[in-house]
Amino acid sequence: MNKDNRYFYEPNKGHGLPHNPLNAIIGPRPIGWISSRNAQGQRNLAPYSFFNCFNYDPPIIGFASTGWKDSVANIVETGEFVWNLTTRSLAAQMNQTSAALPRGTDEFEFAGLTPIAGNIVNADRIAQSPVNFECKLSQCIQLTAANGDKIDTWLVLGEVVAVHIEKHLLSDEGIYQTALAEPVLRAGGPSAYYGISDELRFDLNRPTL
Repeated sequence: MNKDNRYFYEPNKGHGLPHNPLNAIIGPRPIGWISSRNAQGQRNLAPYSFFNCFNYDPPIIGFASTGWKDSVANIVETGEFVWNLTTRSLAAQMNQTSAALPRGTDEFEFAGLTPIAGNIVNADRIAQSPVNFECKLSQCIQLTAANGDKIDTWLVLGEVVAVHIEKHLLSDEGIYQTALAEPVLRAGGPSAYYGISDELRFDLNRPTL
């Protein structure tokens, strides 16, 4: 501990804790449940815990992959992918798709999920997921450290070109009901996830000057 009673560490020297706290502090985080196809048409489905939305108009979402994994290779090859919302009822199946399966294995079949062809992109949506974003690749960026060293991590950004939302998640006024979908969010540690509920909601209006 330092003098202000805060735990202090420099990441490049190690954190000295049982588990790296970084992804617990930046959290809970939405899950990037990404489906894609390679040029031969083989499906792939994998969850990524470093995921978020980065732009409003045009809508751009992205995920980071440690290593050049099948999802990244497929998306760079074809320029297309789908993001699928992970809900509480789908959490176990989402977790199944994180298994290190042999290349070419269909994670849809492995996890008992139903593929539906995209309307615009040549990648499959998860039928059981209540929200799907069809995306076209906008950038694939290899991350670098502050000193310029390249890192074996790839940031994949995609423009959302089509959105599918189950109608029961929209109020009569047409407002999306976040908690009603029961999204699953990733936390720190090897097994921690969270849900959200309307009981935890609070509202803030932007200040006017």
